[in-house]
Amino acid sequence: MTDSAFLAPGEYIDSDHSAVREFARRHAKGNTDLERAVSLYYAVRDGIRYNPFLDFSTDKPFRASDTLAAGEGFCVGKAALLAACARAVGIPARVGFADVKNHLTTPRLAEHMGGSDLFVYHGFTEFWLEGKWVKATPAFNLELCRKFRVMPLEFDGRHDSIFHPFDADDRRHMEYVRERGSHADVPVEEIRRVFRESYPGLYKLGKDAAKEAFSP
Repeated sequence: MTDSAFLAPGEYIDSDHSAVREFARRHAKGNTDLERAVSLYYAVRDGIRYNPFLDFSTDKPFRASDTLAAGEGFCVGKAALLAACARAVGIPARVGFADVKNHLTTPRLAEHMGGSDLFVYHGFTEFWLEGKWVKATPAFNLELCRKFRVMPLEFDGRHDSIFHPFDADDRRHMEYVRERGSHADVPVEEIRRVFRESYPGLYKLGKDAAKEAFSP
């Protein structure tokens, strides 16, 4: 890891924002980068509620500080926040992306997504720890996992934390179908372009749609 961009503030991974720095300071527990990264992972995973029903025509869903201020966000915003917190305490971090097929998508969410169960540009965080990049996926908070019987993702700082292929009832859950690479900052315009093409009905929804889409 030689790129200083993975420690510098970005437009969306705004690790120099005062609220982000304070959140990171409070939650980065431990004596090593690995211990602090693990502590930050759980703080973001469970402290920020997962909500994919946001207005993606604005910058707020993609920016770390705005996700923190809202107390909720979708996978990309939460990944950006986790990366920003890591950088704020001196841990190199970046964001990575993949397309994933969610075999347990609720009917209402699938309807909003034009009948698709493919989530394009799913976002996660990558930390530079003990000489290698390690993936961490803070998207689904513990409360959401318990509600839908999805296995919560744990993170130990040494092994990739990515979606489980099966849920707690052994039903097929997440399938990774395409890697989209890693970035020093969130490639918002590219994500917007792909979102517009993939989900014309979802692209601009209000926050109130979340309860309806995730209800049984």
